[in-house]
Order: sequence, then structure tokens, then C-alpha cells
Amino acid sequence: MSLKRKAADLAAADAKKPKANGSITAFFGQPKPVAGTASTNPAKGPVPSKFDKDAWVAKLSDEQKELLKLEIETLHESWLAQLKDEVVTKEFLELKRFLKKEIESGKKVFPPLEDVYSWSRHTPLPTVKAVILGQDPYHNYNQAHGLCFSVRPPTPAPPSLQNIYKALKKDYPDFQPPPKNGGLLTPWADRGVLLLNTCLTVRAHEANSHSGKGWERFTQKVIDTVVKNRSNGVVFLAWGTPAAKRVQSVSSKHLVLKSVHPSPLSAARGFFDCGHFKKANEWLVEKYGPDGAIDWNLNVAPEDAGI
Repeated sequence: MSLKRKAADLAAADAKKPKANGSITAFFGQPKPVAGTASTNPAKGPVPSKFDKDAWVAKLSDEQKELLKLEIETLHESWLAQLKDEVVTKEFLELKRFLKKEIESGKKVFPPLEDVYSWSRHTPLPTVKAVILGQDPYHNYNQAHGLCFSVRPPTPAPPSLQNIYKALKKDYPDFQPPPKNGGLLTPWADRGVLLLNTCLTVRAHEANSHSGKGWERFTQKVIDTVVKNRSNGVVFLAWGTPAAKRVQSVSSKHLVLKSVHPSPLSAARGFFDCGHFKKANEWLVEKYGPDGAIDWNLNVAPEDAGI
């Protein structure tokens, strides 16, 4: 039976129970190609020019094809078209060799491999309205699934995410969190909120174990890609000093909102009253009209959240 799965299946799987890690070279389904026409939503950008992925792959060496299977098969084509030069750098290939060695030595890695790039499939580049920056993925079971701060049901919302809900409630008193104290943020991602961690993988139960291995350079390229390609302007929500450092060079055509991190250790020092969610929408509406606003509510039926 073929292991290929369509991108729609992968996106739906983003909210399901994670599977055990397989080989780093496991073959995942091909992402949905970028459409041929631009969105009618003014808050969405023009569709990138046609990217001939097959021709690009054909030029890769056999080792590159093996090391980059995950990127070739699960990174949404709108992102791969912009990041194709970065993933063949010696730094990124060394990162992929490190991950391959981790898994082949029996280390458990989170999120499950098919979820590492779920942010790209839920939020293709032309749909990005806002960017929320996280740090390290959650490192326990049934938590990380490729979207920062987000966890799958039935895992309850972690403390930082609960504090995000409290801040949202102050901006929008009618805000509703996910059912059953949940923490699934896929509705935000599907509405144009890029939920990006600085580091995209972690060894099970060992926080920051994959930091400094190369993900930071790659995710900075993702941020730079948004800055360059979403030229009409997006909102960056940078919470905490590490996130603030990542957006230092963002140009003034974008809106950068900074605050302390929502962690229980720092949230009381200004996060609850930062007003970022309302400020983001006010700016987006001014920029794009009513269609630019983000619906922050999360009380979505499981079938509508991709479960």
C-alpha cells in the first residue's frame, strides 16, 4: 500500500493523535500546489509565480533528495518555492543529518515528522495576515503538532496558552476558547495566523535539545520571506525577548507588537493588558478593510477544526 497522502489528508491529520516517529526519510504525501489565481480577499497576497518543483528536485543529488524528503513532500509549495535555496545550504543539510542521526539512534522527536511543517500547510504564504512567534516545541506526548502554543485534544491548554486566552478575553469579552479546556489553534492558522516556533523539533522530554542545530537560521528565513513577500503588510506578535530579537529588522510597512511572554513567570508584567489582538485587527482593518480582521474565537466544532 502506498504511503503517499494528499496534502488535505496531512492537514486533517494535524489535529489528530500524533503517530510514532518513523525514519527521517519516510515518504509523506505531496502538498497541495499553489492555485493559479490570486485570492479575492484583499488581505491575501498574490499567488507566487509558478514553481517547477519537479525540475528543482531533479537537480538535487541523491543525498539531498534523501535528506530533504520531508521538505519536498510536506512543506507547502508556496513556502518551498521561496525557501528552496535555503534548504540546500550546507547548514540546513547538516541540520537534516543531525535529525536523521537522532532518529536512527532511537531518539524520540517531537512533533511527529509529518507535523514539522504543518504551519506551512495550514497557512500558505499568500494567506499570511499575522505571525505569532514561539520558541521550542512542547516536548511531551500529544502536545506539539507544528503550530506554536497549540496542542491537540484532549490535552488541556498549557499555562502560557491559558494566559493568551485571558488577554484575548480582555480585548474581546465574547472570545470563546476551544471546547473542554482545549488548546487547538488550527482555526487561527487556517485564518491566516502563522504560528511559527523558532526551533521546529525537540527531543522528547528534553527542552531546547535541538536548539542551536540550525532551525533558528531556517525559521529566520521564514520570517524574512513573510517580510519580503507579504509586501502590503502583516502583523508580527512578538512575545518575550527571544521573539523580539527575531523581528528587529522588520520594516515599518509591517506592524510589530511586542510584549513580555505569556508564561506564568512573566505574563503579569504586562501581557494581560497588551491589547495585541485588538490592535492587530484595528491595523488590519485599516489596511485591508473588514475582510482583513482575524476571527480570534476558537470554540469550533471538532470537524471544523480538522479533527
